[in-house]
Amino acid sequence: MAAPLVSRMLRQVLRFSTRSCNSGVPVTQPRPGEPPQSAMEDVSPRMQFLRENPVPFSAFLTDSFGRQHSYLRISLTEKCNLRCQYCMPEEGVPLTPKADLLTTEEILTLARLFVKEGVDKIRLTGGEPLIRPDVVDIVAQLHQLEGLRTIGITTNGINLARLLPKLQKAGLNAINISLDTLVPAKFEFIVRRKGFHKVMEGIHKAIELGYSPVKVNCVVMRGLNEDELLDFVALTEGLPLDVRFIEYMPFDAGNKWNFKKMVSYKEMLDTLRQRWPELAMLSGEESSTAKSFKIPGFRGHISFITSMSEHFCGTCSRLRITADGNLKVCLFGNSEVSLRDHLRAGASEAELLSIIGAAVGRKKRQHAGMFSISQMKNRPMILIELFLMFHDSPPAIPSISSKDSLGVQSLRHRVSFSNQVATLCPGRWVPQTPPLAQRGLGSDSPHRHYSSHSDSDTDPKCLSPVSRAPASHSGPLRTSDQLTHVDTEGRAAMVDVGGKPSTERVAVASAVVLLGHMAFKHIQENQLKKGDALVVAQLAGIQAAKVTSQLIPLCHHVALSHVQVRLELDSTRHAVVIQASCRAQGPTGVEMEALTSAAVAALTLYDMCKAVSRDIVLGEIKLISKTGGQRGDFHRT
Repeated sequence: MAAPLVSRMLRQVLRFSTRSCNSGVPVTQPRPGEPPQSAMEDVSPRMQFLRENPVPFSAFLTDSFGRQHSYLRISLTEKCNLRCQYCMPEEGVPLTPKADLLTTEEILTLARLFVKEGVDKIRLTGGEPLIRPDVVDIVAQLHQLEGLRTIGITTNGINLARLLPKLQKAGLNAINISLDTLVPAKFEFIVRRKGFHKVMEGIHKAIELGYSPVKVNCVVMRGLNEDELLDFVALTEGLPLDVRFIEYMPFDAGNKWNFKKMVSYKEMLDTLRQRWPELAMLSGEESSTAKSFKIPGFRGHISFITSMSEHFCGTCSRLRITADGNLKVCLFGNSEVSLRDHLRAGASEAELLSIIGAAVGRKKRQHAGMFSISQMKNRPMILIELFLMFHDSPPAIPSISSKDSLGVQSLRHRVSFSNQVATLCPGRWVPQTPPLAQRGLGSDSPHRHYSSHSDSDTDPKCLSPVSRAPASHSGPLRTSDQLTHVDTEGRAAMVDVGGKPSTERVAVASAVVLLGHMAFKHIQENQLKKGDALVVAQLAGIQAAKVTSQLIPLCHHVALSHVQVRLELDSTRHAVVIQASCRAQGPTGVEMEALTSAAVAALTLYDMCKAVSRDIVLGEIKLISKTGGQRGDFHRT
């Protein structure tokens, strides 16, 4: 697994960095000859007095069930610098006019009021809060509020490395970073933007500056990223991370929640315990939303946010203020109160407290449950905070999900791009690829899944970059009304590519082999006399891609830098699904290489199985996607 290597290499890079404490507050290394600073030395006299002599909690922030709301989340903006496919519909989300958003002074006025009444933790959210120009100044002014113990931020991490030193100096002492995949190509596809390495750089910078733990939020969605659970957990072996697996939640504006896409806390936990049976639960604060676990000997830990399967409403201590100034007492509730309007109407502090107290007093005992919530009208999550809003189904990544006839979910199935996870090399993050054959955990017979690739540009010091699969569908491919391989007299001719620019070309193709029950069973149990059909077909597909120009007369020879062939069993159709991807830097595309690879892998399966059955059908050979080239990108929907 690549993730432990990530940990080891990053640990080496960070030997010279700051040390950290367990509270989440950075602690700098003392200079030689200086005694270490006590944590209490930086605490103001009033803060120390409040800790030692807690005062009765505000009645305005206590609801009818006795829950005390000491945690306030403030959205600084509705805007975001990513366009996540699961966060907003493609047509976008209508944004509030700037004049209707809270000003900096209004944000600070409300924060001051809530802190005065007992709020001791404020988290800044969005949208993406780090695109707000005055975010550092807001943190600095919040830091001046006596009684406020924690100032946190939830970010997508794109701007984090650049801004974090200033934010830390201003008083930021808690960080949550949203990251739903460790596969660079999948990241680019999901968010419709580049930036994976910037997010990783942000995580690195947070650790370097002494934040511990650095919280990483991962929304788990079936068919999209549940196959990466083990890789995320492995990151905690050597890094001070709290990887937080969040159950998929329903919200408006493109979310179209579907229970089948939710991976429950218990299912995730069962998956992890198959790999780490020693996984132990940690004790936590009563009001915590997270169920935390740790693997003995690991530096970090993991948590589960079980909003859907096991709600934590009974200990909820959170209130939210949206970017346009509305108070939400429940994330899943659709009732809101405009504090902005009352502020601008000149309401006094006492009047504001009365309005806030009335809203808190109306808070229900618990939310309506996952099925009822999915039918409720609510804001899109991008207009509340964070990045947890989803489309009707996970993005149509160029892959076909495997089926498990045993009903056992494989730990490594349905990997849409190669399951390559990030590894840190000095100065940059690059992906690492898992072993050739990956087998899921089954009960009686193994669920077989094979994925391999061939890279010709490997670096002896670190692993080579991943192939960049298409980030998004950019419309239909612009085709020509002329056949390019025919000259003016109608004779076959090779296209002259000498004047074309050299660009990175990526293509993905697929094929399906319908085997029939008997041949499928032999492959599933690896009982063919000729040997392992999946491995042989895999190697044949790789070899075919490299010699395509020798098989297809008018194809140019292409120096491929990457070939990957994946084969997955589909028990519902007694079929093998093949996916081949090719990458090269050059003046001509690689779709023929990808198609040849998929087709030859399919033919090889036929050859391996023909002694068992000749009732085998090869079909659905097609181009899934291509990127690079003058005629634009293509992605089959």
